[in-house]
Amino acid sequence: MHPVVEALRGRLIVSVQAYPGEPLRHPETMAQMARACELGGAAAIRCQGLADIAAIKGRVEVPVIGLWKEGHEGVYITPTLRHALACASAGADVVALDATDRPRPDGRTFEQTIEAVRAATDVALMADCATIGDVRRAVAAGCELVSTTLSHGTAAAGTALADGPDLDLLARARAEFPEAAIVCEGHVHTPADARAALDAGAWAVVVGTAITHPTTVTGWFADALA
Repeated sequence: MHPVVEALRGRLIVSVQAYPGEPLRHPETMAQMARACELGGAAAIRCQGLADIAAIKGRVEVPVIGLWKEGHEGVYITPTLRHALACASAGADVVALDATDRPRPDGRTFEQTIEAVRAATDVALMADCATIGDVRRAVAAGCELVSTTLSHGTAAAGTALADGPDLDLLARARAEFPEAAIVCEGHVHTPADARAALDAGAWAVVVGTAITHPTTVTGWFADALA
């Protein structure tokens, strides 16, 4: 097992990202936030964009999971081999990428992208999945970490989207792949959510918005008082 993956077992990963146009969207700000999360107990930092990856890598001692978002539809999380290699070059210890079977901008399949990254780097790979089919694809491709990142926008017909983490997909993936490092990411809004994910079989749990996005968290409180 990759040493980075082993070190994350049972631990918290914090996603440190700001959206375009937001006041916190600056590499130095993201690096400061990442360091604060590390001091609070984060075992790894997940971050977006080459400048943020480089800045955070220089500020924290825990592993950095890097990705590069481009666009807003289709495959936009590290969508091509070029994006993946750039994340590795920027300093990511783990590169996260979309594991769905949707068409990619460079014409490569997910499997071809994984194979090419393996040939060029020694980084670990994190597969962002939407369905159990994606999980199977990621495990078959040998990805070190397999995450439920994309599952909240893909509920089956007649099935309501969950407000909290997708424990159903998590449990199904764990049952099918008991030895895989299945990560829970998405809608983990409270410590109780994180604990529930770990109890459901998560190898590690990613929390982003509830820790590092003050605009959204402020909105939760403001809405409750309205």
